[in-house]
Amino acid sequence: MVNKRWYDSDPILKEALELLRLQPVETQTEAAEFMLKLQEQVAAEVIDHVYEIINTYQGKGNRWYDNDPMMIKAVELLRNAPANIQRVAALKLLVALEQKSFEGVEL
Repeated sequence: MVNKRWYDSDPILKEALELLRLQPVETQTEAAEFMLKLQEQVAAEVIDHVYEIINTYQGKGNRWYDNDPMMIKAVELLRNAPANIQRVAALKLLVALEQKSFEGVEL
């Protein structure tokens, strides 16, 4: 069996993150800022876990986002958010990427 990434099981999350991976750095930065708003909706222990992940993988991991600490934090917050919040965030991320603007997009 092929190893699956954490977001492969949800087609919306998968599409959103794959599309994000292909974006220019400026768009990825805007997307990361958008996803960092998830901090307001996840528990403190999740945020502590996210910081551990950043310290572990920043610049050392094989994932496409491991070289950017802001992107690591944003993706890990999305990963650790409850499923319903993940889905809403992914849908809004897809819309914003399609519109090429995060202006006015709220979680």
